[in-house]
Amino acid sequence: MIDVPEPAKPEGVADEVWAQMLAASPVEARRLIRSGDFTAPTSGLCPGYAQANLIVLPREQAYDFLLFAQRNPKPCPLLEVTEVGARQATICATDCDIATDFPRYRIYEHGQLVAEVDNVEDYWRDDLVSFVIGCSFSFESELIEAGIEIRHNTMGCNVPMYLTGVPCTPAGSMSGNMVMSMRPIPYDQVVKAVQISGAIPKVHGAPLHIGDPAAIGVHDLTHPEFGDPVEIREGEAPVFWACGVTPQSIVMNSKPPFAITHAPGCMLITDTKNIDLKE
Repeated sequence: MIDVPEPAKPEGVADEVWAQMLAASPVEARRLIRSGDFTAPTSGLCPGYAQANLIVLPREQAYDFLLFAQRNPKPCPLLEVTEVGARQATICATDCDIATDFPRYRIYEHGQLVAEVDNVEDYWRDDLVSFVIGCSFSFESELIEAGIEIRHNTMGCNVPMYLTGVPCTPAGSMSGNMVMSMRPIPYDQVVKAVQISGAIPKVHGAPLHIGDPAAIGVHDLTHPEFGDPVEIREGEAPVFWACGVTPQSIVMNSKPPFAITHAPGCMLITDTKNIDLKE
């Protein structure tokens, strides 16, 4: 594993479980999550390995979302698409149950959030298709290794994510605006952050916006739609990356009859190494 500073323990996580997660390999981390022992955000865990977002849709809507992801690769870089009804990931990870191996999930019906749960075994159906999408948590260890602080890690909270005014390219029944995650970066480290993240497009790549939040339709950084607010200090710029929570914005706007997503910040830790996703 890459030697990076230890992230702060998320609120509500037992010390023993946190120590196990910090020392875990990806497969060990997924097993701890599967057991229900860890249900918190995954930023900072298993550095060097890609993390992933999730959206699960019925077969009837799956083609439209596949087309949507192809047209919007920045917020929706696909790592894997499952066979209809399959719960097991087979490309980005092994010994990986999509219905249990994310710390928390959200259930949507006709665009409305109806439940947040630790696993979705009771919601699983034979007509569901899973889309595993790259996550910007993946490149954070490389930013830290380069001397760039990741503020939500040091604060022990979730990354702030904002519903922007930037429209995605529609596809079939799928349309809506992009969600972006934000990290405060010192002015003299912005170029380095752009270069490091830009080398890994499969986990969102380079940021889409730097500076004035109002230019992308974000008017209050202290109230993100997803995640937690973080401190922005003097001499830092807010830097915005495309975010894999975008499918939840699309679900809320397009209103498919049923959808499962991850809870924002609660990612799948894959077996895929960041270095294998670099261009």
